[in-house]
Amino acid sequence: MSEPLVSIRNLSVVYNTRAGEVRAVDRVDLDIQPGEVLGLVGESGCGKSTLGMALLRLVRHPGRIAGGEIWFDGKNLLDLDDEEMRLLRGAHISMIFQDPMTSLNPLQRISDHVVETILTHKPEMDEEKARQQAAELIDRLGIMAERLDDYPHQLSGGMRQRVMIGLALALRADLIIADEPTTSLDVIVEAQFLDLLKELQRDFGLTILLITHNIGVVAQLSDRVAVMYAAKLVELADVEDLFGAPLHPYTQALLASVPNIRLVGDTLKIMRGSPPDLIQPPPGCRFHPRCSHAFEPCPFEEPPLTEVRPGRWVACWLHGT
Repeated sequence: MSEPLVSIRNLSVVYNTRAGEVRAVDRVDLDIQPGEVLGLVGESGCGKSTLGMALLRLVRHPGRIAGGEIWFDGKNLLDLDDEEMRLLRGAHISMIFQDPMTSLNPLQRISDHVVETILTHKPEMDEEKARQQAAELIDRLGIMAERLDDYPHQLSGGMRQRVMIGLALALRADLIIADEPTTSLDVIVEAQFLDLLKELQRDFGLTILLITHNIGVVAQLSDRVAVMYAAKLVELADVEDLFGAPLHPYTQALLASVPNIRLVGDTLKIMRGSPPDLIQPPPGCRFHPRCSHAFEPCPFEEPPLTEVRPGRWVACWLHGT
């Protein structure tokens, strides 16, 4: 296996609240390989989006990165100053946000967004050439070049999402973080968007961190899947292995609760209980209060994330960790 593009080590992100300190990402280790699509899944509030924002060092007050390392291209991003990090965003790491209508400036034309992105990182390029590059890019994404001077509200949801992809691709970023990219789309436009993303990933060799709670999107796009629960990484595997034989009880429950046209009977399985309070998480395995397989060590000892066989990582005492 090649050297990872991104290596996250012991990363923690906390939010200081009136009720106490919320540890939204708790000592996470994760590698992202060049050219792969890594799906990051879990319930709302498990820390997926916070992890993505931490990669860009965009965690805002009252949140802060409390510790760990994020290695990218031989540099620990947490050691860079603000200007070095600003130059890295867009040019090397880009993000597709989940709601393009609130991510695009309603007072700026589409051309302003894309051209500004290009000129910020390539100040030597003249504006006319940057505009030509922007027109070619959005045409490649299925939007007619004459729509370049439209405002965001003049475009459909699917077209706005394509513009967000265009902003991520404008400088051929090494890593694209896609945070719930299909949330605001209907099922028809979502299918078109996913086809486009697969095509672009193949043509440009993109490396994508796909953050979503949509299991179907993960199955369709991802090469590997990382599962988070209560700020912890609990399972990591190739997509076929994870969907074919999930190891962690949380992953099993998560997949079993997804509607399936081949569902036997009329009852959809429901995961009992609720995610824990991250101000005072339960001791031991954080999933044990909801787990039907919990036994003696689970409430008292936290299982480490362990490679139980090549490419299969799980944090569960059931698998000898």
